[in-house]
Amino acid sequence: MRMTTAALARRSLDVQTYIWHADTTGLALADALIKAAERGVKVRLLLDDLDARAKSYGLAALAAHPNIAVRMFNPLPSRQGVLALAGDFLGSGRRLNHRMHNKTWIADNRVGIVGGRNVGDEYFGADTEVNFVDLDFALVGRVVRDVSKSFDRYWNSALSYPIETLSPDGVNPAALAKLRSGLAQATQAARTSAYAELLRRDDAVQRLVTGDWPMTWSTKYRFVSDDPRKALTDPDPTQSSVLKVIGSPLTGAQHSVTIISPYFVPGKGGTAWLVARAKEVERVRILTNSLAANDVALVHGGYSRYRPALLAGGVQLWELKPVPGIKSRASLFGSRGASLHTKALAIDGDWLFVGSYNLDPRSTALNCEQGVLVKSPPLAAQFDGIFARHSAGDRAWQVTLRDGKLAWTDGTASFDSDPMASGGRRFQAWLARLLPVESQL
Repeated sequence: MRMTTAALARRSLDVQTYIWHADTTGLALADALIKAAERGVKVRLLLDDLDARAKSYGLAALAAHPNIAVRMFNPLPSRQGVLALAGDFLGSGRRLNHRMHNKTWIADNRVGIVGGRNVGDEYFGADTEVNFVDLDFALVGRVVRDVSKSFDRYWNSALSYPIETLSPDGVNPAALAKLRSGLAQATQAARTSAYAELLRRDDAVQRLVTGDWPMTWSTKYRFVSDDPRKALTDPDPTQSSVLKVIGSPLTGAQHSVTIISPYFVPGKGGTAWLVARAKEVERVRILTNSLAANDVALVHGGYSRYRPALLAGGVQLWELKPVPGIKSRASLFGSRGASLHTKALAIDGDWLFVGSYNLDPRSTALNCEQGVLVKSPPLAAQFDGIFARHSAGDRAWQVTLRDGKLAWTDGTASFDSDPMASGGRRFQAWLARLLPVESQL
């Protein structure tokens, strides 16, 4: 969808993301942006600087094109080096702890893509080690105007710095020519890859390429994004515009609440709220990563302390298994190893929210987030199908209380502790429960 809309664009391409990897899909999309710019399309690329800092040279080269502008959100003072990065956080950690987690793709202000995907192989099913279960909304109609307004607000924010200011030496024609050559080689290699062959054989992908875009229409929707100034303030849950928008329909739920959140840390207040809802509606269901599948074991530690209270209060829990045959890699900062990345929730089989927002303190009080809430029974039914598929026994364990103790089962085997989790992961999760770090998770 992104490649197709880049090829169809005639006036503008606006792209906002948290992560952009220099891998097969990342390089292919960068090449698509250059090709659009060469047709006269005005391209604006806005990236969070925490990941982009390491790719300053390539991003600066892009900005050398007269039709491409690149800006970094909440940039780090240094541009390279691990020691310099540590110094940045020591000197400016209070500011740098706030990141822009939004993901937006807008073509000609007519088609938009909003959701959980960053740009990289694992987000598009092209990684040989691990691939995320992820979800986006593709949007047409007036809602795209709202998405464009949000992009402009971030683009014009005082926290968005032109790459020319941060890496002036890299913005030059020679660097752009070198980048073009490298992208041409990478794109040619990608065309003959096993991934490309799979896409060519995929009926759904081929229908998209030929313009067969099935659409579901709704007149009741809301796109919401946090104010970029949230990144300049002290942590404050009340500043989450996303939470305010989804809070009302969640509180008004009559029958069911279904949540998928890869990083799920409800806290005491959220746990009490979910338990209260479970007593008032037919069911509250949550799917999150298991410890074995979670790429940030510290986050799992923040979540695990609330499992007993949630289950005792009637909330139903499932934890996604790691991808079979793949050993996921745990990290402190995420983005690698987890098999679940979808951030979405459905209410009463009627309302559906999809976005970048995790149900955790970091999304609520620290990072800038966004998403779309829409009233659409057909889309909510599709989401229920996604939940059912990924909570089935071949893909997830259901967590229950058995004689007051936690138990995991997939219908064929049962466990009395986090299944398949290594000692290192268990230690990190234990450490998160021990240390006062929940507000950072």
